[in-house]
Amino acid sequence: MFRIVLALHVTAALTAVVSGALSAAATKGPGRHPRAGTVYLYALAAVFVSVTMMAALRWHRDWHLFVIAAVAFGLAAAGWRARRSAQDTQDTQATQGTRATQRTLWHGAALATSYVLLFTGFYVDNGPRLPLWDRLPHLAYWFIPAAIGAPLTWGALARYRARARHRAPDPRQRTGTGTPA
Repeated sequence: MFRIVLALHVTAALTAVVSGALSAAATKGPGRHPRAGTVYLYALAAVFVSVTMMAALRWHRDWHLFVIAAVAFGLAAAGWRARRSAQDTQDTQATQGTRATQRTLWHGAALATSYVLLFTGFYVDNGPRLPLWDRLPHLAYWFIPAAIGAPLTWGALARYRARARHRAPDPRQRTGTGTPA
């Protein structure tokens, strides 16, 4: 039973890695980004289900992998939902752009963190058996994915925020009054 679940787990994890990379590298908007992102979400759900099954069979050995998978899937689902949440109908015109930007930033941060956690789980479980990684202290398996993913995520989100700020009109400016601003 364990080996069958493991085979499904490896397939789902590889699918999540590839689709997550495709989604991150794709131009944002309709098309490849949301399609790859949806595949990532479903693949990560399969990873979570398979980790849950394997951890149930060997809880004393794999409970920490269950925690990593649960947080990763929770963040991915929250990030997916944040991007698709409906606009609050009581928003003013000036705050709609700000809320959309905040939701998009949450979307990016949550999904990027779930992707980092996917790699964290892999290295925590497999690092001791990988060439070069087997020479690192165990704590490195927990922190190296975050040390690589955090600056990449921070940079991408900072670039998005700068572009959004450049595009958005200043809500403090009065327009349409017939007088020059």
